[in-house]
Amino acid sequence: MKPQRVEPDEIEALVARAQEGSSEAFEKLVEAHQHEVFGLALRLVVDRELAADVSQEAFIRAWRALPRFRGDAAFSTWLHRITVNAAWTLKKRKTRHAALSLDESPETADPRRGSDPERAGETVELRRKLSAALGNLNHAQRSVVVLKDIYGWTHNEVAESLGITVTAAKVRLHRAHLNLREQLHEPEEER
Repeated sequence: MKPQRVEPDEIEALVARAQEGSSEAFEKLVEAHQHEVFGLALRLVVDRELAADVSQEAFIRAWRALPRFRGDAAFSTWLHRITVNAAWTLKKRKTRHAALSLDESPETADPRRGSDPERAGETVELRRKLSAALGNLNHAQRSVVVLKDIYGWTHNEVAESLGITVTAAKVRLHRAHLNLREQLHEPEEER
């Protein structure tokens, strides 16, 4: 199902109606944001099934917390923060119960559509390595990398979404980049 495009003023009206208890209004909010919430969850937990659980948990938490939503940030920013927190909680719970296989890394796009099979193979391999390296980051670092490098958020938006200072967001991003660089570095003899 293709996401419905909802204008910002319509979002505000839907939020207000949902805060008054309208489940229909909240359902429209879910429909408008479900794909971006799932995409964020998938990048954070690197597991399709867990991402679906995270998305569902995020919307449940949002419904319960909606009366306390003040509108200081955009609804989508508030929902992203809830998603990040839900991902953290469910990932931690899953890690306690079972080990995550790095082979389960999802491919988000099909690079084989290109005309160069060798390049397509290299792209698949690079995606696999990046996905595995991202999956090896701790949750705090992975969250910053996903929001800043993949979603293109500013440091201020990342900090606000995660409830940390801008300095902390920059430090986490720097450490995550160092960690990724170390994981992806190939010794000279392997090249």
